[in-house]
Amino acid sequence: MSPGHTLAPGLNPTQREAVLYLDGPCLVLAGAGSGKTRVITQKIAYLLRECGYMGRHVVALTFTNKAAREMSERVKTLVDSSLAKGLTVSTFHSLGVRFLREEARHAGLKSGFSILDANDALGIIQEMLATTDKGRLRTVQQTISLWKNALMDPDAAERAAATPGEVEAARLYRSYDATLAAYQSVDFDDLIRLPARLLEQNPEVRERWQARVQYLLVDEYQDTNLCQYRLVQLLTGRRAMFTAVGDDDQAIYAWRGATVENLAKLTEDYPGLRIIKLEQNYRSVQRILAAANQVIGHNPNIFGKKLWSDLGAGEPIQVTPMDSEEAEAESIAVRLSAARFERRAEWRDFAVLYRSNHQARILEQALRNLRIPYTISGGQSFFDKAEVRDILAYLRLIANDDDDPAFIRAVTTPRRGIGQTTLQVLGEFAAVRQVSLFAAIPEIGLAQGLAPRQLEPLQVFGEFIRRMQWRAGRGRAAGEAKSSEPAGAILDDLLGAIQYERYLYDTLEERPAQTRWQNVLELVGWLKRKAEEDGLNLLDLVQHVALVTMLERGEDEEPDAVKLSTLHASKGLEFPHVYLAGVEEGLLPHMGRDEEYGDPAKAAESLEQRIQEERRLMYVGITRAQRSLHLSWCRKRRRAREDVVREPSRFIEEMGLGEAKIEEDPATQALSPKQRLSMLKALLKRPG
Repeated sequence: MSPGHTLAPGLNPTQREAVLYLDGPCLVLAGAGSGKTRVITQKIAYLLRECGYMGRHVVALTFTNKAAREMSERVKTLVDSSLAKGLTVSTFHSLGVRFLREEARHAGLKSGFSILDANDALGIIQEMLATTDKGRLRTVQQTISLWKNALMDPDAAERAAATPGEVEAARLYRSYDATLAAYQSVDFDDLIRLPARLLEQNPEVRERWQARVQYLLVDEYQDTNLCQYRLVQLLTGRRAMFTAVGDDDQAIYAWRGATVENLAKLTEDYPGLRIIKLEQNYRSVQRILAAANQVIGHNPNIFGKKLWSDLGAGEPIQVTPMDSEEAEAESIAVRLSAARFERRAEWRDFAVLYRSNHQARILEQALRNLRIPYTISGGQSFFDKAEVRDILAYLRLIANDDDDPAFIRAVTTPRRGIGQTTLQVLGEFAAVRQVSLFAAIPEIGLAQGLAPRQLEPLQVFGEFIRRMQWRAGRGRAAGEAKSSEPAGAILDDLLGAIQYERYLYDTLEERPAQTRWQNVLELVGWLKRKAEEDGLNLLDLVQHVALVTMLERGEDEEPDAVKLSTLHASKGLEFPHVYLAGVEEGLLPHMGRDEEYGDPAKAAESLEQRIQEERRLMYVGITRAQRSLHLSWCRKRRRAREDVVREPSRFIEEMGLGEAKIEEDPATQALSPKQRLSMLKALLKRPG
């Protein structure tokens, strides 16, 4: 029997070729909606079932926990659990954590290192810059992040810094790196950068991991940055047994350091690379795909690929000019409500997409006015709430007492008589002794200028954390290791001991205190369930949370509600009916800030690259739609208290939707506010 016979029926010829190809490196160019997840999961199943690969030698990498979860679930339905034993399906960052845990000694870390999230990292930068200018802080943070993603150390960054902003960031990068090392902490970018650097510099580590990773699959390859590309190369080594799946037309994360050039680089670095194109789309009707193909055709194309579908032509794409953003939002809400009734659809069948977060407020208002339920992507994450971060600070400190940001947050929340002056003295003492703030507590004495009333609360706090660490299984010295108590019991006692509920009711009005306490209980409930389901102790749990908080922003089951989302956050999703708002010059394409280039040629090149990225973003927006697509733009939009005249986006014409297709919105265009209101009321009375 030929090995292909046990593949899933219904794979089309190119999908089948992508699954079966094992003669070397393979690039699968998977257009939007072309079944790439199916190809990856079928290939994993084929490797394990037919090709004799052991589960522990196969690794599949994704960019989000959600994608990794979906992939794991699918593989479970395809392969016997005994064959899949040891299989790794994870995000790049989760693999990085596992790698650094195992290789901590070689990386100059202790195995209990902390992972700092973006807020903690920003706190460190803020201390160094001594400024509260959030914009300046974020720019420095992003610049350092881009350097790390490009595998540049502080020396290389100093050489490359070209603008005053970059010079400042390069100076800070060196101290920032030193501070992280002193805290025995890594930031999110280090989870990829440090493994890549270690694999490059340490032959023993490299050989060990190359022997382990015998086949590698990478999803969303166009979103990889230079660092991730090096990691893929170093893990697969000379054998180069890997399949990269990506779509150059959906590369929309350049601002985050992702480089679409990684796709082209594969063809240079691997001359024997097999390229397989998946062009049949299983998501959208032909009219939507034709528009998407025409738009993206205006970008320089490395590989050339045209999506097609046999789902029929579909209805025409609507383009509606509006007088203002209020009219646009109301019109979308009215049409959406009517379409749900006429199509007998559910709310979750509809999405409203937009380029920038600031467009959401007015759209939310319009949907609320019509009592349309909605969820919004890119809102505040559960893990960003102050009360959740407070409790997590205690857990992080228990797991790693060198975690200074966690120490500062925990020791001051709730307040326990430890003021800024005390912390400053402690900080200076810790810096001189080159130890963490927590480690300095037992050593600091009255001689350091601390009165007994300042010293005592510090020592009480230190003892309390030590007791919790002891219970969590962290021995105080070699040979004192102790098996840990269940995480749930420690969590309950922790909440009781710090009297967090009382602190909330003492410092806030009753209603917000109640809401925040509910969030704390929800967090603790989730942690306990996680600990029981996955058999994690408290220390494992802290690591798990650190990754979840950064990668998984509330991705639970979607309720029956309209999805409001930025175009960036909509990638990977699909909806029967999509409304794309604000399709106008200056907003989509968004021109961004003028670069600090003195050279006009460089500035022009930068603008051209930006337009290309925006065009890919438009392509992503169009290809979210399965059955109908509605574009709207405003003739005037309010900016800083004045109305600015706007033009329709160049992308509308590039989609092949000339003036002839543009229609005034019959729903709300020429109505007075009074007429509009009665029309809305009439709509609401219709049985939905």
